[in-house]
Amino acid sequence: MPLTDALIRAAKPKEKPYRLADEKALYLEVSPSGGKLWRLKYRFGGKERRLALGVYPDVTLTKARKKRDAARELLADAMDPGEHKKRLEARYEADRTNSFEAVAREWLAMKRPSFAPATYDKAEWLLAELAFPWIGSRPVSAVTPPEVLAVLRRVEERGKLETAHRLKQRCSQVFRYAVATGRAERDPCVDLRGAMASPKTKHRASITEPGELGALLRAIHAYKGGFVTACALKLAPLLFVRPGELRHAEWSEFDLDVGEWRIPAAKMKMREAHIVPLSEQAVAVLSELRPLTGRGLYVFPSVRDSKRPMSENTVLAALRRMGYTTAQMSGHGFRSTASTRLHEMGWPSHVIERQLAHAERNKVKAAYNFAEYMPDRRKMMQAWADYLDKLRERGNVIALRLQA
Repeated sequence: MPLTDALIRAAKPKEKPYRLADEKALYLEVSPSGGKLWRLKYRFGGKERRLALGVYPDVTLTKARKKRDAARELLADAMDPGEHKKRLEARYEADRTNSFEAVAREWLAMKRPSFAPATYDKAEWLLAELAFPWIGSRPVSAVTPPEVLAVLRRVEERGKLETAHRLKQRCSQVFRYAVATGRAERDPCVDLRGAMASPKTKHRASITEPGELGALLRAIHAYKGGFVTACALKLAPLLFVRPGELRHAEWSEFDLDVGEWRIPAAKMKMREAHIVPLSEQAVAVLSELRPLTGRGLYVFPSVRDSKRPMSENTVLAALRRMGYTTAQMSGHGFRSTASTRLHEMGWPSHVIERQLAHAERNKVKAAYNFAEYMPDRRKMMQAWADYLDKLRERGNVIALRLQA
């Protein structure tokens, strides 16, 4: 007699397991604990076997019969439904461990030693916040170009075109890693060429006119905010390093007696060690700051956690409080300011570019030239600091030339 839902619900546990038979070798096994498991009895290869089809009521009577019929179809095709189920489970487990998120996190872990901290944090944020919620659980080999494009469109629709392109770049790197490690056959991002809006070229705001630069320097020296922030503001134009390099500066990297800041390659955008000669003015600022933060790791620690560097928005926020808008000055703008003025004043381009730590086309040469042109760079950095002092004090337009 076929089972009914009423009969199943009425079945009570007994001292020992027992079975309630349905049609075509399907039955329900009731355990002493009250659990009810669907099973199918079948023969394959001359042996009697059992196939678990799920637990009631998660698997209803109707679903159990559909699973039974599917198993019987496999038997008709000379396939063992038990082995078929094992293969499906193994494939599911492989898909889970080879999901886009799993492969992406493996790629991030592999890249972490070579990424600057800020680069790693940004890459992890892009993937975790903007990609994983939609394609993270998908097998990396099964993600299609339209799926990736849908992820990128969500970012584009918020007006974040540059972010969308950076996310595409990171996703592409993950897919290429999956191809290299044998877990995907191709990078679907390749098919998205021309499918995304192009971001507008952004020019970082900077002040290059001497009179305006003098006014900015006076505003910096009159800044009434936190002392650590004030020191960072004073050093930004003197050193003109990248904002991330400045805020991640560690005391162990400085030799104030020699007048040098040696930045490890891991912290540099171009992954090359870099030396910043310190002017007398820069040494004075650092010497004043050292009693306050010198016992810690970072020169500019976070106000909330001294074991972390200051926020990337700290200097920007200070500039805004001083009245400088995003269209007038940015944290990165001090580099443009120095580059523009130094070139206009006749300092050799190769000396300026080396001090800016711009990319060296010859990577073999780049590994050895972090100290290149050092005598001229020392002269330039001291002359630049003296020039800024005169601008700040008098606002005069002063010629700045390399002295032989």
